[in-house]
Amino acid sequence: MDSRILLPALLLVFGSATVLAQTSAPGTACETKNGTSCDACLKNVTCLWCITTKSCVTYPVKTILPPHALCPLNDARWGLCWMNFQALIITLAVIGGIIIIAFIICLFCCCKCENFGSKRFEEKMQRQANKTKTKQEERKSEMKQRHEEIRKKYGLSGQNQYSKFA
Repeated sequence: MDSRILLPALLLVFGSATVLAQTSAPGTACETKNGTSCDACLKNVTCLWCITTKSCVTYPVKTILPPHALCPLNDARWGLCWMNFQALIITLAVIGGIIIIAFIICLFCCCKCENFGSKRFEEKMQRQANKTKTKQEERKSEMKQRHEEIRKKYGLSGQNQYSKFA
């Protein structure tokens, strides 16, 4: 299977499994799980586990990232015990950058290819128009030649006979 498809599919499945595995217990406070394990703390999605203090705290949703006084980023765990916030932020930034760069490249290629295709189409139409024009001129000259032959055959090659009366 192509790695471009496999990696996002695995991330999607893994993320879905993580979210489904975590159950939000509205009545359970995170602070009651202090001194337990990381897995026990992170069963509640609102909890944050700090490795250095081995404490389970409620995730500070008002600040996007937990403050350093609460827990350093490389020691904070949320969702998964094996992934720290620092690695998560770097990974998401890199993936986001790659997606943006890929989008810009695709946009550039599509626009460039579209213009190239339209130029090619215009050239093809111009060639067809030129070919049609030359055929029309050939037919016109043939028709003129045939008319001259008919005039010669019937002796009408001179002046117009009605021009005398004008």
